[in-house]
Amino acid sequence: MSFLEEFQANLESLPNILHKKYALLRDLDKSLQDNQRQNEQRCEQEIEDIRRGVRSGNITPDTSVIRFSDEALDEQKHSIRIADEKVGLAVQAYDLVDTHIQQLDQYLKKFDEELRRERENAAITGVHTSSPDGNTKSGKNEGGRGGRKKTRQTASTQTATAAALAAATEALATSVNPTGMDLDIPVDPNEPTYCFCNQVSYGEMVACDNPDCKIEWFHFGCVGLKEQPKGKWYCSTCAATRNRRRGK
Repeated sequence: MSFLEEFQANLESLPNILHKKYALLRDLDKSLQDNQRQNEQRCEQEIEDIRRGVRSGNITPDTSVIRFSDEALDEQKHSIRIADEKVGLAVQAYDLVDTHIQQLDQYLKKFDEELRRERENAAITGVHTSSPDGNTKSGKNEGGRGGRKKTRQTASTQTATAAALAAATEALATSVNPTGMDLDIPVDPNEPTYCFCNQVSYGEMVACDNPDCKIEWFHFGCVGLKEQPKGKWYCSTCAATRNRRRGK
């Protein structure tokens, strides 16, 4: 089995593997959102209970004593575990795709070297050689005819290999995103980073309306958003700068 055939065979299972990982990521994301929503409601209720207790005098307003319930803290720890699992799945999907890309890069390098050698051999075969009597043999004699035949066969082989390579490349691109969904899993270790967390693009993001914002894009969770803001939105850094300018 050639390298290309082996690569295509391994590539066939990639879409199903990625589909399962993406589906699990969506399930984990839904579970995380439900858990966070439940935790927020619990914490808001506990904060309100504490306020009522302080006003009635039943609770001492001592910040070293006041704390959330164990249930609320457990929910927060559970959210962290789910988030870590999501990151682990994303890394697995990235490594899987990156491995196939590296294999394809290796084959492209080998294919380019073989193509260069075949062209050099074809050029050498087609070069006119001088006979002992001073006459020049043209490529129309036996050696030349054989050389041209070999060149035609080589060109045909190169065309077939290039077509198979193009099909494999297209299949890999389809496997990375089989459903055409906008999945923010990195495919390049040099992918730019955004937000205060300095991480790559993922999930829902919001853009700062300050054209001079140094960061520009922010993850919803990092800036405390649950949905796209209505009207203009500024990150905390740009909002503070605008407020200072207004105060002058």
